[in-house]
Amino acid sequence: MRPIHILATAAATAALLFSSFPVSADDLPSAALFRDDFERDQPTGWNFTDPAAWRIAKTPDGDRVLELFAESKYEPKVRSPFNIALIEGKEFGAFDLRVKVRSTVPDYDHRSMCLMFGHVDPSHFYYVHIANAADEHAHSVFIVNGEPRVSIAEQRTKGIKWGDGWHDVRLVREPESGLIEFYFDDLKKPIMTAHDKRFGVGKVGLGSFDDKGMFDDLVIRPR
Repeated sequence: MRPIHILATAAATAALLFSSFPVSADDLPSAALFRDDFERDQPTGWNFTDPAAWRIAKTPDGDRVLELFAESKYEPKVRSPFNIALIEGKEFGAFDLRVKVRSTVPDYDHRSMCLMFGHVDPSHFYYVHIANAADEHAHSVFIVNGEPRVSIAEQRTKGIKWGDGWHDVRLVREPESGLIEFYFDDLKKPIMTAHDKRFGVGKVGLGSFDDKGMFDDLVIRPR
Protein backbone atom coordinates (compact mmCIF):
# COMPACT_ATOMS: atom_id res chain seq x y z
CA MET A 1 0.00 0.00 0.00
CA ARG A 2 1.32 3.45 -0.93
CA PRO A 3 1.73 6.06 1.80
CA ILE A 4 -1.26 8.36 2.24
CA HIS A 5 0.76 11.50 1.49
CA ILE A 6 1.75 10.09 -1.92
CA LEU A 7 -1.88 9.41 -2.78
CA ALA A 8 -2.81 12.93 -1.73
CA THR A 9 -0.03 14.39 -3.87
CA ALA A 10 -1.15 12.35 -6.87
CA ALA A 11 -4.74 13.51 -6.41
CA ALA A 12 -3.65 17.15 -6.18
CA THR A 13 -1.54 16.80 -9.33
CA ALA A 14 -4.46 15.26 -11.21
CA ALA A 15 -6.75 18.08 -10.10
CA LEU A 16 -4.21 20.64 -11.28
CA LEU A 17 -3.87 18.97 -14.65
CA PHE A 18 -7.62 18.80 -15.23
CA SER A 19 -8.08 22.42 -14.18
CA SER A 20 -5.35 23.52 -16.59
CA PHE A 21 -7.12 22.41 -19.76
CA PRO A 22 -10.47 23.66 -21.13
CA VAL A 23 -13.21 21.04 -21.18
CA SER A 24 -16.19 21.32 -23.51
CA ALA A 25 -19.55 21.49 -21.77
CA ASP A 26 -20.71 18.84 -24.24
CA ASP A 27 -18.25 16.45 -22.54
CA LEU A 28 -19.70 17.17 -19.10
CA PRO A 29 -23.38 16.18 -19.06
CA SER A 30 -23.55 16.72 -15.31
CA ALA A 31 -22.23 20.30 -15.63
CA ALA A 32 -25.58 21.75 -16.66
CA LEU A 33 -26.83 24.67 -14.59
CA PHE A 34 -30.40 23.84 -15.58
CA ARG A 35 -32.26 21.27 -17.69
CA ASP A 36 -35.91 20.76 -18.63
CA ASP A 37 -37.32 18.27 -21.13
CA PHE A 38 -40.93 18.99 -20.03
CA GLU A 39 -41.73 15.29 -19.67
CA ARG A 40 -44.54 15.79 -17.14
CA ASP A 41 -48.23 16.72 -17.05
CA GLN A 42 -48.03 20.30 -15.73
CA PRO A 43 -45.58 23.17 -16.48
CA THR A 44 -44.19 23.33 -12.94
CA GLY A 45 -40.95 25.18 -12.20
CA TRP A 46 -41.80 28.18 -14.36
CA ASN A 47 -43.29 31.63 -13.74
CA PHE A 48 -45.59 32.88 -16.51
CA THR A 49 -46.81 36.37 -17.38
CA ASP A 50 -50.13 34.64 -18.13
CA PRO A 51 -50.30 31.00 -16.93
CA ALA A 52 -53.53 30.44 -18.89
CA ALA A 53 -51.62 30.81 -22.18
CA TRP A 54 -49.18 27.95 -21.49
CA ARG A 55 -49.45 24.17 -21.13
CA ILE A 56 -47.57 20.91 -21.46
CA ALA A 57 -48.60 19.41 -24.81
CA LYS A 58 -47.95 16.00 -26.33
CA THR A 59 -46.62 15.80 -29.90
CA PRO A 60 -47.74 13.08 -32.36
CA ASP A 61 -44.62 11.03 -31.52
CA GLY A 62 -45.49 11.06 -27.82
CA ASP A 63 -42.94 13.68 -26.73
CA ARG A 64 -44.05 16.32 -24.22
CA VAL A 65 -43.20 19.98 -24.87
CA LEU A 66 -43.89 23.40 -23.38
CA GLU A 67 -46.49 25.08 -25.57
CA LEU A 68 -47.55 28.71 -25.77
CA PHE A 69 -51.00 27.98 -27.20
CA ALA A 70 -53.19 31.02 -26.45
CA GLU A 71 -53.06 34.80 -26.62
CA SER A 72 -51.62 36.26 -23.44
CA LYS A 73 -53.65 38.76 -21.39
CA TYR A 74 -50.45 40.27 -19.95
CA GLU A 75 -49.67 43.91 -20.82
CA PRO A 76 -46.17 45.18 -19.91
CA LYS A 77 -45.62 48.72 -18.66
CA VAL A 78 -43.24 49.42 -21.54
CA ARG A 79 -43.34 47.98 -25.06
CA SER A 80 -41.83 44.48 -24.79
CA PRO A 81 -42.86 40.81 -25.24
CA PHE A 82 -46.29 39.78 -23.91
CA ASN A 83 -45.60 36.05 -23.59
CA ILE A 84 -42.87 35.18 -21.07
CA ALA A 85 -42.09 32.02 -19.11
CA LEU A 86 -39.21 32.50 -16.63
CA ILE A 87 -37.31 29.70 -14.91
CA GLU A 88 -38.48 29.76 -11.30
CA GLY A 89 -36.04 30.55 -8.49
CA LYS A 90 -32.85 30.81 -10.56
CA GLU A 91 -30.65 33.57 -11.96
CA PHE A 92 -27.81 33.22 -14.44
CA GLY A 93 -24.69 35.22 -15.27
CA ALA A 94 -22.47 33.67 -17.95
CA PHE A 95 -24.10 30.74 -19.75
CA ASP A 96 -24.48 28.71 -22.95
CA LEU A 97 -28.14 27.88 -23.62
CA ARG A 98 -29.50 25.31 -26.07
CA VAL A 99 -33.20 24.70 -26.77
CA LYS A 100 -35.49 23.40 -29.50
CA VAL A 101 -38.05 25.89 -30.82
CA ARG A 102 -41.03 25.61 -33.15
CA SER A 103 -43.37 28.35 -34.40
CA THR A 104 -47.02 27.30 -34.75
CA VAL A 105 -48.58 30.31 -36.49
CA PRO A 106 -49.11 31.03 -40.22
CA ASP A 107 -46.18 32.61 -42.04
CA TYR A 108 -45.67 36.41 -42.09
CA ASP A 109 -42.69 38.80 -41.81
CA HIS A 110 -42.78 39.15 -38.00
CA ARG A 111 -43.51 35.47 -37.35
CA SER A 112 -41.28 35.04 -34.33
CA MET A 113 -40.27 33.48 -31.03
CA CYS A 114 -38.15 34.94 -28.23
CA LEU A 115 -35.55 34.06 -25.59
CA MET A 116 -35.32 36.31 -22.52
CA PHE A 117 -32.22 36.71 -20.32
CA GLY A 118 -30.66 39.09 -17.81
CA HIS A 119 -34.24 39.56 -16.59
CA VAL A 120 -34.09 41.86 -13.56
CA ASP A 121 -37.77 42.86 -13.50
CA PRO A 122 -40.59 43.29 -16.07
CA SER A 123 -39.11 46.57 -17.33
CA HIS A 124 -35.41 45.62 -17.33
CA PHE A 125 -34.12 42.66 -19.38
CA TYR A 126 -32.72 41.50 -22.71
CA TYR A 127 -34.37 39.32 -25.31
CA VAL A 128 -33.58 37.79 -28.67
CA HIS A 129 -36.36 38.14 -31.25
CA ILE A 130 -36.13 35.45 -33.95
CA ALA A 131 -38.19 36.45 -37.00
CA ASN A 132 -38.64 35.82 -40.71
CA ALA A 133 -37.50 39.34 -41.63
CA ALA A 134 -35.28 41.87 -39.85
CA ASP A 135 -36.31 45.47 -39.29
CA GLU A 136 -36.25 48.04 -36.48
CA HIS A 137 -38.50 45.91 -34.28
CA ALA A 138 -37.81 42.36 -35.45
CA HIS A 139 -35.08 39.72 -35.66
CA SER A 140 -32.54 41.30 -33.34
CA VAL A 141 -31.12 41.44 -29.83
CA PHE A 142 -33.16 43.92 -27.78
CA ILE A 143 -32.83 45.62 -24.41
CA VAL A 144 -35.80 46.71 -22.31
CA ASN A 145 -34.44 49.34 -19.91
CA GLY A 146 -37.37 51.20 -18.40
CA GLU A 147 -38.57 52.25 -21.85
CA PRO A 148 -39.80 50.56 -25.06
CA ARG A 149 -37.38 47.91 -26.35
CA VAL A 150 -34.37 49.02 -28.40
CA SER A 151 -32.27 46.91 -30.78
CA ILE A 152 -28.62 46.57 -29.69
CA ALA A 153 -27.44 44.07 -32.31
CA GLU A 154 -24.10 44.88 -33.92
CA GLN A 155 -24.52 42.16 -36.52
CA ARG A 156 -27.56 40.16 -37.62
CA THR A 157 -28.86 38.31 -40.65
CA LYS A 158 -31.83 39.39 -42.75
CA GLY A 159 -34.05 36.80 -41.08
CA ILE A 160 -34.75 33.08 -40.82
CA LYS A 161 -37.35 30.66 -42.20
CA TRP A 162 -39.51 28.88 -39.65
CA GLY A 163 -41.31 26.37 -41.84
CA ASP A 164 -43.35 23.79 -39.91
CA GLY A 165 -40.58 21.94 -38.08
CA TRP A 166 -38.34 22.23 -35.03
CA HIS A 167 -35.16 24.32 -34.91
CA ASP A 168 -32.10 24.10 -32.68
CA VAL A 169 -31.11 27.45 -31.21
CA ARG A 170 -28.25 28.55 -29.00
CA LEU A 171 -27.73 31.67 -26.87
CA VAL A 172 -24.34 32.63 -25.41
CA ARG A 173 -23.97 35.27 -22.70
CA GLU A 174 -20.76 36.59 -21.12
CA PRO A 175 -21.57 39.54 -18.80
CA GLU A 176 -17.92 40.42 -18.09
CA SER A 177 -17.23 41.29 -21.74
CA GLY A 178 -20.87 42.05 -22.52
CA LEU A 179 -20.92 39.43 -25.29
CA ILE A 180 -24.27 38.17 -26.58
CA GLU A 181 -24.36 35.64 -29.43
CA PHE A 182 -27.36 33.88 -30.94
CA TYR A 183 -27.26 30.84 -33.23
CA PHE A 184 -30.04 29.26 -35.34
CA ASP A 185 -29.68 25.64 -36.54
CA ASP A 186 -25.98 26.15 -37.34
CA LEU A 187 -24.78 26.17 -33.73
CA LYS A 188 -21.20 27.18 -34.59
CA LYS A 189 -21.79 30.44 -36.49
CA PRO A 190 -23.89 33.17 -34.82
CA ILE A 191 -26.60 34.98 -36.78
CA MET A 192 -26.77 37.81 -34.21
CA THR A 193 -24.07 39.46 -32.11
CA ALA A 194 -24.21 42.24 -29.53
CA HIS A 195 -22.29 43.60 -26.53
CA ASP A 196 -23.93 45.12 -23.45
CA LYS A 197 -23.02 45.06 -19.73
CA ARG A 198 -26.02 46.73 -18.12
CA PHE A 199 -27.66 43.56 -16.75
CA GLY A 200 -25.01 41.12 -15.59
CA VAL A 201 -27.14 38.58 -13.76
CA GLY A 202 -30.82 37.83 -14.19
CA LYS A 203 -33.52 35.30 -14.93
CA VAL A 204 -33.76 33.37 -18.19
CA GLY A 205 -36.96 32.66 -20.04
CA LEU A 206 -38.80 31.47 -23.13
CA GLY A 207 -41.68 33.05 -25.02
CA SER A 208 -42.67 35.33 -27.87
CA PHE A 209 -43.75 38.86 -28.52
CA ASP A 210 -47.30 37.97 -29.60
CA ASP A 211 -47.08 34.65 -31.51
CA LYS A 212 -47.61 31.03 -30.48
CA GLY A 213 -45.10 28.19 -30.46
CA MET A 214 -43.40 25.32 -28.65
CA PHE A 215 -40.16 24.67 -26.74
CA ASP A 216 -38.36 21.47 -25.78
CA ASP A 217 -35.07 20.05 -24.45
CA LEU A 218 -33.72 23.14 -22.72
CA VAL A 219 -30.15 22.92 -21.37
CA ILE A 220 -28.18 25.78 -19.78
CA ARG A 221 -24.48 25.15 -19.16
CA PRO A 222 -21.74 27.27 -17.60
CA ARG A 223 -19.85 29.53 -19.95
